Amino acid sequence: MLALSIAPQFCFGFGVGRTKFSMSGTTRYFTRALRSKSNAPTSATAPNPEPDPASESSVAASAPEVRVFVRKKRAKRTVKVPEKEDGTETQDQRESVLPEIEEFAYRRPNELTQSRKSKSSSDALVVEKQVPASKPRGESPASWEEVLEGIRKMRGSANAPVDTMGCEKAGDTLPTKERRFAVLVSSLLSSQTKDHVNHGAIQRLLQNGLLTPEAISKADEETIRNLIYPVGFYTRKAANLKKVANICLTKYDGDIPGSIEELLSLPGIGPKMAHLVMNVGWNNVQGICVDTHVHRICNRLGWVSRSGTKQKTLTPEETRKALERWLPKEEWVPINPLLVGFGQTICTPLRPRCGECSVSEFCPSAFKETSTSPSKSKKPNKL
Repeated sequence: MLALSIAPQFCFGFGVGRTKFSMSGTTRYFTRALRSKSNAPTSATAPNPEPDPASESSVAASAPEVRVFVRKKRAKRTVKVPEKEDGTETQDQRESVLPEIEEFAYRRPNELTQSRKSKSSSDALVVEKQVPASKPRGESPASWEEVLEGIRKMRGSANAPVDTMGCEKAGDTLPTKERRFAVLVSSLLSSQTKDHVNHGAIQRLLQNGLLTPEAISKADEETIRNLIYPVGFYTRKAANLKKVANICLTKYDGDIPGSIEELLSLPGIGPKMAHLVMNVGWNNVQGICVDTHVHRICNRLGWVSRSGTKQKTLTPEETRKALERWLPKEEWVPINPLLVGFGQTICTPLRPRCGECSVSEFCPSAFKETSTSPSKSKKPNKL
């Protein structure tokens, strides 16, 4: 008797016994008698007897049973993903074990590989264990929006010097290309100089026809010094003006540089000036303009701190980087004139008027700071 055994593991069994087919959990038996040549009937027309279970058992008991198993190579199968049903894995569930896009900057490659390979029956559990929570770029200080709105209301009268004499007002009636150079010159002269003094120097240069690269390049330094006096460090700034004018003529065809890196390469130009020129001259926001007022007020409000510590920032550049970590980008441009004017009128360097400030309840420095020592630096700072 020939026995075939077909199982889901793709194995075939040959032997003496019954034929067994196992498919989809249902087992069926088919039996066919096999006779040896000696017991075969002589007549070709002799009918085959009907299979008898008793005779099958006796034959199987008398004849040795031989089984041969042949393992068949597993064929490639294409599994179709069913439509979204209860209990099926959706695309969102399959992707839930992967980290968010923002987290790639915070996790090492081997951690990403482990999180992809480790997958349990509960996707939510995998995410909780393998993928840390997304960290914001920087933690916003408490009530900063209320503080900013309160400062806007206090600045509503627009009576601060920056509102009419700030660097961005320089050459506002000139053509676009000439105005860019005027803003660059005004920014260079503004270091450690009050707005009304700097504005007067720009007006004198304009009245004498010395607010273009060509005119400044041809003028002697003594003439420039006399016109920009009494701005801080006017002698050094006059020399830097000559150098900047020559660079603009030779490298930029009479225009100004169009990137932060190129602007910072100019003599006498610091980060604050470069960002202001990019904002006003090129309408390209690359960062926040942080001068002494913005630097001082942000530290008083507790909005910034040194990286990895709770200590106050020491320089305007440190303040800029700390502020950009959490402040929304749409606030990067207006925050400079807003806080500069606030620092000129209420939150002054010496004896701040905390009694007149409507946001003093949010300020950890309110009524605690009565005086601030003026800077004793003898060299101009490149803000």
